[in-house]
Amino acid sequence: MDGGSTLTRRSLLGVAVAAGVLVSGCSSSPAVKPRVPGPPDPETLLLRSLIAGKEETVALYRRAALSLTKLAAELRPFEQRHLAHLAALRGMLPQGADAPAPASPSGAAPSGSPSPSASAVSLADLRRAERRAATARPGQTEGASPPLSQLIVSIGACEAVHVIALGRLR
Repeated sequence: MDGGSTLTRRSLLGVAVAAGVLVSGCSSSPAVKPRVPGPPDPETLLLRSLIAGKEETVALYRRAALSLTKLAAELRPFEQRHLAHLAALRGMLPQGADAPAPASPSGAAPSGSPSPSASAVSLADLRRAERRAATARPGQTEGASPPLSQLIVSIGACEAVHVIALGRLR
């Protein structure tokens, strides 16, 4: 023993307790409760649904261009209008709302293995899809804000004109 340089168990335990108190005092914070998200906003849900529908329509036109190669150039403006609708709908999503993944800007069909829904698309298929969408638009305005209602009605009017214009293609 060299006179006072020996640590006793009691002093070592005291140092350990003091260090533990200091560390716990520095690192502890009040328990933070995770933020529970509220119910989804009905308008955001509507927008997501409209966006998903427009993405399906764009994909349908891309498949039609592959099926109806002689009409591919004439179908491109229809697809472009649907892409414009898609951009307008995405622009109305609230900040921070997750939008569905954007449709590919290229004219290529989605990659992957063909599915039953990836079969040939006819002009009659396009007209049916446009008519079905245009018919659904008035009901989709129920409960929507005035700006979204105006956009939905405008999109429906464009789709109704597409039904007529597609009937003129041969």
